Amino acid sequence: MHRRCAPTCRISALWVGAKMRPFTVLTGDCVLMPSENIDTDQLIPARFMNRTRSSGYGGYLFYDLRYDAHGAQIPEFELNKTSGSEVILVGGQNFGCGSSREAAVYALLDYGFRAIVAPSFGDIFRNNASKNGLLTVPLKDQDHTEFVEQLSQSGSTNVKIDLAMQTLGFTSGANFSFEIDPAIKRKMLQGIDDLAETLQYKAMIENFETKYLRSKPWLFPK
Repeated sequence: MHRRCAPTCRISALWVGAKMRPFTVLTGDCVLMPSENIDTDQLIPARFMNRTRSSGYGGYLFYDLRYDAHGAQIPEFELNKTSGSEVILVGGQNFGCGSSREAAVYALLDYGFRAIVAPSFGDIFRNNASKNGLLTVPLKDQDHTEFVEQLSQSGSTNVKIDLAMQTLGFTSGANFSFEIDPAIKRKMLQGIDDLAETLQYKAMIENFETKYLRSKPWLFPK
């Protein structure tokens, strides 16, 4: 049975210094939770959102579903039946719907997940995920149904996500393709966030500013 995470659980190791770890190929085990409309309040209850980012959120992922009113684990809940080493969560339709709380993404990352697979995602959740290095993999309904069936029959191990090829499947067997915004794909492959991407154009920005100020000196008199 998975042990309860301590309140001081680590923050995600996806960030190295000020840079995100690149996402190229991910191979690992899955947690299967294909329920529809798993919302952000389920992912991270609001009472835990006043924590600092550095203190970690992983111990509070699905807290009200993982633990009863006395803080004891609920054995039937899926996360409490796993080893805690899984890196992919397979959800259902409209995963991450609900309020706009980036802490939901923090909780998933800090628990150890690097990718979420579902037929569809809440728009704000998907955007927050991409900015923090959590890959959202949208599968077509039929592909998702088939993938879940395969997981149920053969176990949730040895799943492979290849971001460059935009494929998901087992290390041996058929793959499913998925779509992703090219800009998000590029940043995740490189391991950069929006700020780091902007800084790639630092020289061009500074050159523009210099020329602009020279052409309109009256705007900024000395």
